[in-house]
Amino acid sequence: MSVLLTPAEMGQADRLTIDGGIAGIDLMTSAGRAVADTACRMVRHEATVLVLAGPGNNGGDGFVAARFLRQRGYRVAVLLLGERERVSGDAAFALERMEAGGVRAESLDEQALAAALSGAGLVVDALFGAGLDRPLSGLAETVVRRLGDSGVPVLAVDLPSGVNGASGQVMGCALKATRTITFFRLKPGHLLLPGRLLCGPVECVDIGIPEDVLATISAQTFRNGPGLWAQAHRPPQPEGHKYGRGHAVVVSGPALSTGAARLAAGAALRAGAGLVTVATPPSAALVNAMHLTAVMIRSFKGAEGLVELLRDPRLNAVAIGPGAGVGEKTRALVEACLSTPGAAQRSVVLDADALTVFADDPAALFAVLAAHAGATDGGDGSSGVVLTPHDGEFARLFPDLVAAQVPSKLERARRAAQRSGAVVILKGADTVIAAPDGRAAINDNAPPWLATAGSGDVLAGIVTGLLAQGMPAFEAAAMAVWLHGAAGTACGVAMTAEDLEPALRGVIADLPRDEGGFPVPQPM
Repeated sequence: MSVLLTPAEMGQADRLTIDGGIAGIDLMTSAGRAVADTACRMVRHEATVLVLAGPGNNGGDGFVAARFLRQRGYRVAVLLLGERERVSGDAAFALERMEAGGVRAESLDEQALAAALSGAGLVVDALFGAGLDRPLSGLAETVVRRLGDSGVPVLAVDLPSGVNGASGQVMGCALKATRTITFFRLKPGHLLLPGRLLCGPVECVDIGIPEDVLATISAQTFRNGPGLWAQAHRPPQPEGHKYGRGHAVVVSGPALSTGAARLAAGAALRAGAGLVTVATPPSAALVNAMHLTAVMIRSFKGAEGLVELLRDPRLNAVAIGPGAGVGEKTRALVEACLSTPGAAQRSVVLDADALTVFADDPAALFAVLAAHAGATDGGDGSSGVVLTPHDGEFARLFPDLVAAQVPSKLERARRAAQRSGAVVILKGADTVIAAPDGRAAINDNAPPWLATAGSGDVLAGIVTGLLAQGMPAFEAAAMAVWLHGAAGTACGVAMTAEDLEPALRGVIADLPRDEGGFPVPQPM
């Protein structure tokens, strides 16, 4: 699986490596050499490379890169932000070796920057890197803005200056890099918006940090992909049958709001649930019956009727919210899904209206979730419950997290999961999936054309279909988000939500066999 490291965790990885006997200057030399290698691929040999260096280790990487570029015959200029006396440790050694090799570091000011930019073919941004934790100001802000206006290509070292490595947020202002090079592992800021949009293509290189430091760090943030959830996926086996693959239920709204539930139900079936039923109010039964074939229909009247329907222990996953309507009736149905006898053995997906109906009293929802959690444990602390809010719904359920301006979407999702006791899918172009046990994944495969009506209903259905098959809630949510993005990419431009469900067939079939793909029948 692809682990992401925060700047603090990356610092820990460096320290563990140095404690293990690898010198810090050796790591810096490997990083700087990699920067030089990438720079050589980005600029003509006769062009001048301008290195902008800060006083910390990021600047040290820049000093090493400048030395290697000079050795390879490139013209190199280096401008140092701040006093030379502030450069210390390995960075000071790298500065000394660079200057001994014939490259002099000059002081960075507006006049020097303007002169250097006029003849530069590439700028290496080694000012701040991933560890920036306060807004840029003064000369640093001026330099970043001037460089952004110059049009000169930029190779960012670790992260574009001004981007926070933990949250992806812009700290006052930030560079838009042509390309970014980082080391050992990607940082959350490479995947979270707006940081992802400012990095350009990101190259992650090995600089000699051993893989086994990850076990000590115990990082809990991941880039979403098959490596994260493949082992929990349960593709059909030759000896299996539909009753062993779970029975998902999607609760329909009233007659004029049934399409969302059908989108979810079709997706649940396509995702692999053995059986899927749409639970429908009597007034909507005929409408649903006219559009459904493989998906079954059962009618219920009110919360009491849904309770009776869900007494069947074979109905092991239920989704409610798509097209359900905002009102007390929906709230009662949500409570029925979470507290029906046998609910401890049932996974529940709360989407859309099922979340909005608790906007005036989120604590009531959390109380019901806590009672459900007390009855069972989903293996990740979630008790098999998944919430799927977009930013607006999230703000209604967790207004204090928004009011407090928690800058990281990753941190907001984690706190919400811990508070609610559910897995939270905080949707968007950089969807974050977080579990109450602290694990979180950032998804980056969603195309922009997924922002269309009904797309979220399909996602809710995929989650429900995977839960019905017995996947733990966190892995089911992460897999569903990835499949949803891959299906959107497969559909291409001008897609609609109806296109997603059939596209899932090819996406699931293309999963590598060793990453949860379906077994291939062997010839006799």
